Amino acid sequence: MGMASDTVAIAPDILQDFAAALLLAGGFTSDQSEQTAAMLVWANLRGADSHGVLRIPRYVEMVELGLINPAAQPRRVGGKGAVALIDAQRAPGAVGMNIAARTASDLADSHGIGWCAVRSISHAGAIGYYAHQVARARKIAIVMTASKPLMIYHGSRAEGVSTNPISIAAPGSNPDRPLLLDMSTAAVALGKIMAARDADQSIPAGWAVDANGQETIDPHKAKAVLPMAGPKGAGLSLMIEVLTSVLATNPLIAVALTAGGDPGVNGVVVALDPTAFGEGFTPEIDRLCAAIKSLPPADGLGDVYLPGERGFEEMERRSRSGIPLVRGTLSRLVTLAAKLQVPVPEGLA
Repeated sequence: MGMASDTVAIAPDILQDFAAALLLAGGFTSDQSEQTAAMLVWANLRGADSHGVLRIPRYVEMVELGLINPAAQPRRVGGKGAVALIDAQRAPGAVGMNIAARTASDLADSHGIGWCAVRSISHAGAIGYYAHQVARARKIAIVMTASKPLMIYHGSRAEGVSTNPISIAAPGSNPDRPLLLDMSTAAVALGKIMAARDADQSIPAGWAVDANGQETIDPHKAKAVLPMAGPKGAGLSLMIEVLTSVLATNPLIAVALTAGGDPGVNGVVVALDPTAFGEGFTPEIDRLCAAIKSLPPADGLGDVYLPGERGFEEMERRSRSGIPLVRGTLSRLVTLAAKLQVPVPEGLA
């Protein structure tokens, strides 16, 4: 983010315990707080700080606002064959998505494919986390989530679609390090704008618009994000809404645009068993990766990276040397800890 002096390094296990303690004191159950903290710290480990522990104050606020329901008891409400539909009752996003990942993976064991839709969750975080789980079970994963309008619909000056992300993972011979694509349909993740606010840095043009629908480079004035690649990002987001919300009988965009309100978030995890298609998938993934890695790098770049690879390298680094938190994020967590009477780990206060 900034220079090293602007950050404080913290060991991943200490950060995870602190995160879980904050969520628990903020109204999550013990199990919900553990699952959510694990997902947030996974993102921080990979350098996706925009989806890490900086989200905790908002998650606690969402409990207070009734947007997250700690009493939720997710249950299966529909399905057929390899398809399952779960109503999560506004459970924390990580809880609902972990259930979807497990369910889809189990269905794929029986059917070769599993499609688990989970409706009415809250913010799911870095969805690569759930794709990674499925890939660890040596299956291909496709993960998508959908939420309320947050992004300008191409050709309009109003929010018409969300920043709906998609993640696809495919395991090679090391299931801990699959090919892992995880992307938002926005020009940038909303969290990167939040991170720029915390670090008090300007944002590049093409990321966001202000309240009047005009492009801005001031993160404090940013009101909505722009789609990735214009009509392509807007169209892909709209189709993720179809697959993730309309299909799961919890439409979000049409409801928000016509009736207003916040109908929550939906998610879907699809798991595929490569052995259903024949043998030799894993070595071919390895061969594909090796072929891409051996492409000549562009001028000035040392390495050609595969989807997710930089995140895995960062994870190894941060597991050893600690997770650097910017002071803005740290001070918000320490303030929350004081309010909730949670002890702050040594060296962070």
